[in-house]
Amino acid sequence: MPFADELIGRHTVQSLTRAIRIVAPDADLTALRAARRQIDPLSLRQRADLLRDALLTDLPGDYASLARTVRAARDNAPHFTGWLIWPVTSAIATRAVQQADAASFDDAMDLLAGLTGRLSSEFAIRTLLRHDPVRALGIIVDDWTGSADTDVRRLASEGTRPYLPWAVRVPDLMAAPGVTVPILDALYRDESEYVRRSVANHLNDLSRDHPAIVLDVARRWLDDPDATTECLVRQGLRTLVKRGHPGALELLGFAPAALEVDGPRLDRETVLIGGSIRFTASIRNTGDHQARLAIDYIVHHRKANGSQTGKTFKLTTRNLAPDEEIEVTREHSFKPITTRRYHSGPHAISLQINGVESDRADFELTAAHTS
Repeated sequence: MPFADELIGRHTVQSLTRAIRIVAPDADLTALRAARRQIDPLSLRQRADLLRDALLTDLPGDYASLARTVRAARDNAPHFTGWLIWPVTSAIATRAVQQADAASFDDAMDLLAGLTGRLSSEFAIRTLLRHDPVRALGIIVDDWTGSADTDVRRLASEGTRPYLPWAVRVPDLMAAPGVTVPILDALYRDESEYVRRSVANHLNDLSRDHPAIVLDVARRWLDDPDATTECLVRQGLRTLVKRGHPGALELLGFAPAALEVDGPRLDRETVLIGGSIRFTASIRNTGDHQARLAIDYIVHHRKANGSQTGKTFKLTTRNLAPDEEIEVTREHSFKPITTRRYHSGPHAISLQINGVESDRADFELTAAHTS
């Protein structure tokens, strides 16, 4: 993943300042110039917020004045695109909310839709959703989901995701289960894979808190599918499958099966942080019918307090005839990554097959070679 300064950095401030200077030559851009000196220690979202606030300071006035300046930059300033659009759209949404009238709100929705092809307006739309979710959702359902613009249709789904990465939460979306389902119903058959992938991610977000709603939606879609529906549903149910949710597994055809599992068997008892461990397991279908299997594995990591927490990883899906046996193997790395901190001590690996966990195989993770 790129670092924050590769996305929004001093070069972004320079580009944004030049764009505004072209269309508002008399504007005093003191706050934007100061932002260039302040941006380095900030996180990505903090950088976007810094530039948003600088724009609002340097371009005082009502919403209509700011919207005219942004439209002029869109139409006349070269390179008015990319990551500088995030703070611009955030400034538009913020000023519209401050204006607190329906005309400004509706125009801001229109302007965000018009800019989303230059960089997604998914972060800025959250400000308008938080201010008036009913009005915003009405525009999204009635206008955006039927737009001829792929980026706008994708914005309809992505901008309303409950757990959109890097974005602020929208309490009204979290408190009203199913309120965004009409958006997904309108888009799950979209001709664009870009849009459908967003729908799947949105469905997966919903599944974290409302699995029953998600399963009802997925079941409806699978009752009348097109060529892409099954793939989308699999992606949308991936978290439930990792959790071993019986309803999700059954919907995808992974019914309980009679199995004999030997393993996982580990190739070592001690693993150095930065190293890896390999495991194998044998799985035999002891039932009378073919078994469709979703085979995952769980790494039980040691936490700082000494307890363990499991993280599920996808392994494979297989169909096993009666008495058929397969062997699965995987090498798992403990190379340090930014999203996980490893703690020395007891760890374990287990399989999860159609939601049923196998016995655990224990090993020791160490920070240094043991004698």
